[in-house]
Amino acid sequence: MTAAPHLFQPLTLRGITTRNRVVISPMCQYSAHEGHMDDWHLTHLGRFAIGGAGIVFTEATAVQKQGRITHGCPGLWTDSQVPGHARVAQFALRHGAIPAIQLGHAGRKGGMQRPWYGNGPLNEADFARGDMPWTPVGASAIPVAEGWPVPHELTVEEIAALLDDYEAAARRALLAGYRIAEIHGAHGYLVHSFLSPLSNRRTDRYGGDLAGRMQLALEIAERVRAVWPEELPLFFRTSAVDGVPDGWTLEDTVVLAGELKRRGVDVMDCSSSGIAGAATASGGQKRQPGYQVGYAERVRKDVDMKTMAVGLITHAEQAEAILQGGQADLIAIGREALVDPNWAQHAARHLGHDTAFETWPLQAGWWLAGRERTSDFYQPKN
Repeated sequence: MTAAPHLFQPLTLRGITTRNRVVISPMCQYSAHEGHMDDWHLTHLGRFAIGGAGIVFTEATAVQKQGRITHGCPGLWTDSQVPGHARVAQFALRHGAIPAIQLGHAGRKGGMQRPWYGNGPLNEADFARGDMPWTPVGASAIPVAEGWPVPHELTVEEIAALLDDYEAAARRALLAGYRIAEIHGAHGYLVHSFLSPLSNRRTDRYGGDLAGRMQLALEIAERVRAVWPEELPLFFRTSAVDGVPDGWTLEDTVVLAGELKRRGVDVMDCSSSGIAGAATASGGQKRQPGYQVGYAERVRKDVDMKTMAVGLITHAEQAEAILQGGQADLIAIGREALVDPNWAQHAARHLGHDTAFETWPLQAGWWLAGRERTSDFYQPKN
C-alpha cells in the first residue's frame, strides 16, 4: 500500500491526533459584539472543518476587554462569552477537526480601526460609528508609530492581574471545548511588545536583556500550561524576526523556543514582523511563496521542537515539499482558505490521496463521486 502524502499523515500531539497536517490559521473577522461570537463565526469556522482541515483555529481572542484589537474582536474575559466559543468547538469536533483557540492581548495596538475602515488608530469617523477609543497598554510608553496613541506602561501589579486573566481565559477555553490553545506572541501585540527591544525599554525584571524581555511570555506560558490539561497541546505564535534593524532576531526566537519548550509548549507557530504598523506589515521583507518557512525550519532543527509553517503557502505540492523536507510539522493556511474553504480536500485529490471523495463529508462526497462516474466535468483543483 502506498503511504499517504505527508500532508495527510496524522500527527499526534500529546493526547490528540489530527487527521492531517492542514491547519486553518487564526484570521480576525472583526465581527464580534462586545467580545461575543455569533453565527458568522460558526459559519466561517465551520466551513473549514467540513472542508477537511485537521486543526481549525478561532481568531485572536482577548483575555481582557482592553486587550481587543478592535471593537469587533472576540474575547474570553467573561463567562457569557463561553457559549459562542462552545458552538464553534463542538461543531469542529463533530466534523473531524481539532478546535483550537489563540489567546492574546493587543497591547499598544488595542482599540484600533477595523481594517476596512483604515487599519490604523481610531478617528472621528470611527467615533461616529460608535467605536470609541480606550487607552492602550504596552511594555513601555512607546507608540506603534507616529500618529498612534502613546500606551500606558503596565505596572508590575497590572502584569500580575494580566497573568490571572490569561489563566482564567484558558480555563474558559477548556470549558468551551477547545483542544489546542495558542499564546499569541507575534505581530506587535502585547507579548511581542515585551519581547522586542524596539518596544521594551523597561528597567525592571520584565525588561533589559533578552532574559528580562522574555519573562512575560514565559510566565504566561507557565500559567496557561498549569491549567491546560497534560493531554492537550499548547502552541506559541511568534514573530520570528522583527525584520527591522536592532529588533527581535531569529537567534532570539531560538532561545525563546527552547525556554518555552521547557515550560511545556509543544509547537512554535512561526510568523514574522508587525512590531510597527499593522499586523500584516512585512517589515521590509519581500513576500514570496513560503517566505517564512525558514523560520520554522530553524526552530525545528535547533530546538528539536515541532513547528508550524505559515505565510503564502497556497499549493498542495508546496505544502507537501515543506513537510517532506523536514522544515515543519504542520502547514497553516490562511487567506487561501478564504478563497477555497475546501483547500484540504482539494489538496488530497491533487496529491492522489483521495480518489473517490472519501475525505469529503458524506452529505457531499456521494454526490461528487456520482458526478465523476458519469461526467468528465469535475477535475481535481490544482
